[in-house]
Amino acid sequence: MMTHTPISRRAGFTLGLASLAVLLAATACHCPGRCGGGETVLNTCESITNAFRGFHTNAFPDQYWVCENGVLHSIRGKQIDLITREKYTDFELELDWKIPAGANSGIFIGVSEATSETYWSGPEMQINDDLTTDDGKTPNTTTGSLYGLIAPDKNCHAKPVGEYNHTRITSRGGHVEYWLNGVKSVEYDWDSPAMREMISKSKFSDQPYYMKERNGYISLQSEGDEVWFRNIRIRRY
Repeated sequence: MMTHTPISRRAGFTLGLASLAVLLAATACHCPGRCGGGETVLNTCESITNAFRGFHTNAFPDQYWVCENGVLHSIRGKQIDLITREKYTDFELELDWKIPAGANSGIFIGVSEATSETYWSGPEMQINDDLTTDDGKTPNTTTGSLYGLIAPDKNCHAKPVGEYNHTRITSRGGHVEYWLNGVKSVEYDWDSPAMREMISKSKFSDQPYYMKERNGYISLQSEGDEVWFRNIRIRRY
């Protein structure tokens, strides 16, 4: 024999389910640290400092980098690059960054600690004030470039210094893309003959670890200038 739930109770139950769904959705969008689907969301200082360490060190270098309200900030005059504690091969990285006038930084992938500097192993997406620095005078060292190798697309532009830019880097099956403010700036194939030829004619030609392994650390560079990073997300493919 079927029993009938009073309408008021059914309405309350339905409303409760709806409220629970909204709560779960909000939690999924703002979870600190590891989320489902292989995604790491770094939107709190705790999650950021737990996810990164100094290059060739085991700890987060808090005398060189500071974090406040989920925003990572390099200290002017101090130099040490950050690397992720985990290695990545196929992934998507998204973040926002900004720099002041005259500053330089970069984002590296495939970094190895077999070298003295991050840039001797990992390819770099350049971050730079192109209007006032020497790097801004050469296309393949401007913002959005694969540093020293491939100039960014002519339709790719950074925002004025002091404003946040959005970057997305994808690496999948050896195909890498750099995106800046919604525009694809560079794409390349890690082990292609064309890529290897470019490397052989560049400053990296005598660096045996440069782009040797795709499986490596993601790095955020400090050149002694200030740079800010926020809304960092890493999703494994």
